[in-house]
Amino acid sequence: MTHPAPNWQTRGLSAWAHFTRALDSLQPLAALLARLYIAQVFFLSGLTKLRDWEITVALFTDEYKVPLLSPAIAAFMGTAGEIVLPVLLVLGLAGRFSALGLFVVNAVAVIALSEIAPAALQQHVFWGALLAGLAIYGLGPWTLDRWLAPRWRSS
Repeated sequence: MTHPAPNWQTRGLSAWAHFTRALDSLQPLAALLARLYIAQVFFLSGLTKLRDWEITVALFTDEYKVPLLSPAIAAFMGTAGEIVLPVLLVLGLAGRFSALGLFVVNAVAVIALSEIAPAALQQHVFWGALLAGLAIYGLGPWTLDRWLAPRWRSS
C-alpha cells in the first residue's frame, strides 16, 4: 500500500512544529540572558549609589520624590533592593520574588522621578516588561529554585 505524498499543508505544519520545538529549546537560555541583563542594570545602579552615600541621600531628598518614605529610608531600601535582588535573580533563588521586587524598584523609580527623559522612560518600560515576563512565566529551569525544589518537597 502506498501512501500519498504529503501535501504542502502537511509539510508546512510539520516544518512549523519543528520550528516551534527549536524555539522552545531556547527558552532556558533566553530566560537566563534576560536575568543576567536585568540583574546587571540594577546591580550597577546599586553600586553607584553605594559609592557615595551622601550624594545618594541628597538625590533622594532633591530629585527622587518617593511617596510615604523619608529620603534616607527610601535611599536605603532602593539601594538594598538594587544590590540584593539582582544577585537572587541571577542565581534563580526566590526567583519570582526577586523579579517582582525589581519590578517594584523600577516602578517606584519612574514614579519618583519628577521629570524623566523619553529615552529613559523607554528603558524603564523595557526593564519592566522583562521583569514582568520573568515573574509571570518563571525564570526557567536553570535556577537554584528548580534545583532545590525537590529537596524542599521531600523534607
